[in-house]
Amino acid sequence: MTWVGDNLGLIWDQLSEHIYLAILPVVFGLLIALPLGYVATRFSWLANPLIALGGVLYSLPSIALFIVLPAVLGTQVLDPVNIVVALTIYTVALLIRNVIDGLRSVPPDVRQAAIAVGFGPARRLLTIDLPIAVPVIFAGLRVATVANISMVSVGAVIGIGGLGELFTQGFQKDFLTPVVVGVVLSLLLALLADLLLVGLQRVLTPWARVVSPVKAA
Repeated sequence: MTWVGDNLGLIWDQLSEHIYLAILPVVFGLLIALPLGYVATRFSWLANPLIALGGVLYSLPSIALFIVLPAVLGTQVLDPVNIVVALTIYTVALLIRNVIDGLRSVPPDVRQAAIAVGFGPARRLLTIDLPIAVPVIFAGLRVATVANISMVSVGAVIGIGGLGELFTQGFQKDFLTPVVVGVVLSLLLALLADLLLVGLQRVLTPWARVVSPVKAA
């Protein structure tokens, strides 16, 4: 506890870096996966290749990707951009299947009804398709977010890892406290992020909270 009290500034800095490195790729990944998934549903022959490519990309070892990216991007080894790009790749790889499955889950009769009343493609996507696909997309989003929070710590191998640097510090000094603090904060951060996404999903799908009269009876 003495170490914790003496290093609150360090802990906060590492926690802030961890949040930044974990959440930013989720946002970027979602922004990339949504249009890719939409195109794949419009041109169905693209769906399976994109899903297969996503599986291959997600299987790449994170440490190898963190080390290789600086050479590919032309960045410095300690540049946080490397971590953000790597985790964005993982997020897109994980989300692409969920986006495609979510958009495919829209009932054809609902889509046809929207077309019949004059909804154009953009309006139909934003007001019909995406809202119905939210539960499936958010299922993948929750997994991607928790996975990113976990994988950020691996970046400590190249000197950028948020809470992972507490692990490195603890192991180097054979001192358990920083490791315990890093583990506990990582778990709490993952739990909080998951709860926030569950809450956001409930906000975006208010109809899912409506209890039908039959069930209420």
